[in-house]
Amino acid sequence: MKHLINKKEGIISISSKGTGYVAIGAEKNKGEDPEIDAKHLNTALHGDLVEIILHPKGNTRQTAEVSKIITRAKMRFAGVLESENGMLFLKPDDTKMYTDILIPEKFLNGAKANQKVFVEIVSWVDAKKAPEGKVVKILGRPGDNDTEMHAIAMEKGFAHELPMKVDDEARKIKAHGIHENDYVGRRDFRKIFTFTIDPSDAKDFDDAISFKEISEGVYEVGIHIADVSHYVKVGSPLDEEARERGTSVYLVDRTIPMLPEILSNDLCSLVPNKDRLTMSAVFIIDKHAEVKSEWFGKTVIHSQKRFTYEEAEKSIKKTGEPLHKELSILNSLAKKLTEERFRNGAISLEQDEVKFILDSKGVPIKVIKKERGDSNKLIEEFMLLANKKVAKIISKNTSIYRIHDAPSQEKMQDLALFLRSLGHKITLRDGIIPNHEINALLKKLAGKNEEDTVNRAVIRSMAKAIYSTKNIGHYGLGFEYYTHFTSPIRRYPDIIVHRLLSSHLANKKIGKESLQEYEQIARINSEQEKRASDAERASIKYKQVEYMSKRTGEKFEGVISGITEWGIYVEEMETKCEGLVRVRDMSDDFYVFDEKKLELVGQKKKKRYRLGDKVKIKVKSADLERKTIDYVLV
Repeated sequence: MKHLINKKEGIISISSKGTGYVAIGAEKNKGEDPEIDAKHLNTALHGDLVEIILHPKGNTRQTAEVSKIITRAKMRFAGVLESENGMLFLKPDDTKMYTDILIPEKFLNGAKANQKVFVEIVSWVDAKKAPEGKVVKILGRPGDNDTEMHAIAMEKGFAHELPMKVDDEARKIKAHGIHENDYVGRRDFRKIFTFTIDPSDAKDFDDAISFKEISEGVYEVGIHIADVSHYVKVGSPLDEEARERGTSVYLVDRTIPMLPEILSNDLCSLVPNKDRLTMSAVFIIDKHAEVKSEWFGKTVIHSQKRFTYEEAEKSIKKTGEPLHKELSILNSLAKKLTEERFRNGAISLEQDEVKFILDSKGVPIKVIKKERGDSNKLIEEFMLLANKKVAKIISKNTSIYRIHDAPSQEKMQDLALFLRSLGHKITLRDGIIPNHEINALLKKLAGKNEEDTVNRAVIRSMAKAIYSTKNIGHYGLGFEYYTHFTSPIRRYPDIIVHRLLSSHLANKKIGKESLQEYEQIARINSEQEKRASDAERASIKYKQVEYMSKRTGEKFEGVISGITEWGIYVEEMETKCEGLVRVRDMSDDFYVFDEKKLELVGQKKKKRYRLGDKVKIKVKSADLERKTIDYVLV
């Protein structure tokens, strides 16, 4: 009986040193997760659901061993083939993968040593031996831009090519185009002024806005979204593929679309000067941004203008620019909607993003910070309004929500401790830092060195937003109801929400038996979204390391973004390239890490390095394989 008590289940996390930790039930206390050393992993890989047996507890940390792999998180890895004693091994890119993979000759599929390949583990019986794998795809030459981007995407489960039957179906839909009978039963917005605002390099336009002045201080604002569900029918090859992918993936130099490009960039895209089929949320709204009435349904639009964010910004700011009046009214309404959101408890969670200027070979020659102006916020605010209102109307039936839980008290305590160590006064109410206090602090830090560091700490302390059929509201936005309705070209849950809205408008009841299916879609799409965002981050990190690898010896200004006992992490101010200054390279003194105050202190000269401090750095080295940058202080 005692033996059973010692068995637990949980997801295993593996550190880059090859040690495992399993979060189990009530023992999810920091530093208390059972630790599993390399010899007791028994082939468990990062992210697997495992059964473990706890060792008898001594005075030290609880240890354990893996007794069973319940489900595997992933069995496919990208990496470089290396030759050793006449045998070929895959050296995985994934730092969490602690063992090389042996590739027997019969499974090479034409691959050769020193090529970057994508491999699937086919057998791994003995934990003392390397797993065996087969080459699924030859990606190309390591270091080549195309090769590396393919590797990042495939590592996260996103293939570049769509199956042929999916492409064939899309071609047929495109050839069919829009017919007269497609207009039947749609509200016609073609004569009402309609426009899109998107990044200059965007190709898929999901959303458009129409604007009409009804009377003095009263306006009709239409939020029109590509009617993707009109073309992507339930159970079709297109639908199956989109469901499996869950999302488009945005890497530094390319988009891996969820739908074939002849739909995403053409027939579904709300391009200017063409009729397009849409699903719309239309609001009568007064000058105080109060919604007086709302209408939802199928529509047809004809966008008259495609703005880039920069052009729209100019039109908002300068009289005499095209459509200045309309855009400045919409901008004023958007600002009022933002104010209302923050009054209702929304949290300001904006982070600087970077954009790379690449040469013809994909090598980064310049890194620039993306600017977020009023035009970005205008679009964002009206999309939030549509998402919120659609979520509420379809909540009467089975639905998929975008939910965001309140942060855990433990994470909030950590955040409070961290903010106090930086010298900020912080209060906790019922274990939570009040939202208005976080917003006030972020506002106070705007433009200061530690702004980004604090922002990141706040984001890290928050729960992750996910999809679910159970509504608990959206903590970060301060909304009681929220869903994703506005991006069906690039997100599968939005297609589902369009279908649910159509059913609701047609008074069709969604059966309870569908609930399980929607729950599964919500869970899988939450996972796919995380993978896509990991791929995006990995592609950015790769380009940052590549950028700095060409700048060894150059000096930059940076801000301390992290402090550990082994060194300080510094983020270069313009490009956001983060690297490590190792303690062993800080030769002017003997530095000791003060964990409570989160600072490194020189023992002789008492010089302190704290988060948010500005420092001058020099690039020591950059390792593309490990995706790391080493700096030294100047």
